[in-house]
Amino acid sequence: QVQLVESGGGLVQAGGSLRLSCAASGLTFSTYVMGWFRQAPGKEREFVASITWTSITTLYADSVKGRFTISRDNAKNTVFLQMNSLKPEDTAVYYCAARHRIGSKYNYWGQGTQVTVSS
Repeated sequence: QVQLVESGGGLVQAGGSLRLSCAASGLTFSTYVMGWFRQAPGKEREFVASITWTSITTLYADSVKGRFTISRDNAKNTVFLQMNSLKPEDTAVYYCAARHRIGSKYNYWGQGTQVTVSS
């Protein structure tokens, strides 16, 4: 059974930082592309960042480029999202997701962690 468990969310002031973690189990972690998505109240879920199994390729939404950094530790089956210079518009539930390296869809999702940025 695949499980993705996020942690590290919380309340932070604008300009602050948070580091999200996502611990994966039940899958061969090193063969999966890992992604972070977020969903703000009243809005659709949106892509934030992704990282390939080798960490060679990372992708970011334009809204977070230069502020967020995605990384992974395949030995610990964990993916991270370092979020700096946070803005109130970054407030959302952040979800971790996994997509097999030869797949086209994210098949597995975590339960989400709340990030709230106060102005």
